[in-house]
Amino acid sequence: MAATLPKSERLCGKKAIAGLMEHGKGGSTGCLRYRFLPGEDVSRILVSVPKRYFKRAVKRNLLKRRIRESYRLQKDLLPVPVDIAFLYSAREVLPFDGIFAAMKEALTAVASKTKQIDIQ
Repeated sequence: MAATLPKSERLCGKKAIAGLMEHGKGGSTGCLRYRFLPGEDVSRILVSVPKRYFKRAVKRNLLKRRIRESYRLQKDLLPVPVDIAFLYSAREVLPFDGIFAAMKEALTAVASKTKQIDIQ
């Protein structure tokens, strides 16, 4: 699988997002909180950084870029298609290495939880 992140892998639409937030299972690792729900044919992501803690759009955009890039590089860890929302929960801007490590933990946790769902 190529390490790209096309538009088809972005979660959008009120119904899809509301369904994920309402019915999805969640967890947190380091600076990231996540909610996930098994998807149809391709994994899709949603990235959110709160305006409450980062008033300047420049910092919010920087963090969203870092989250998307760390997901793009590690999305092969997901064995099945999943819709995931990543919410940045730290109150300071972390370096890419910290976000990358938290993303790895989150993706491995989601992968193990989706395997449990498939088994049941």
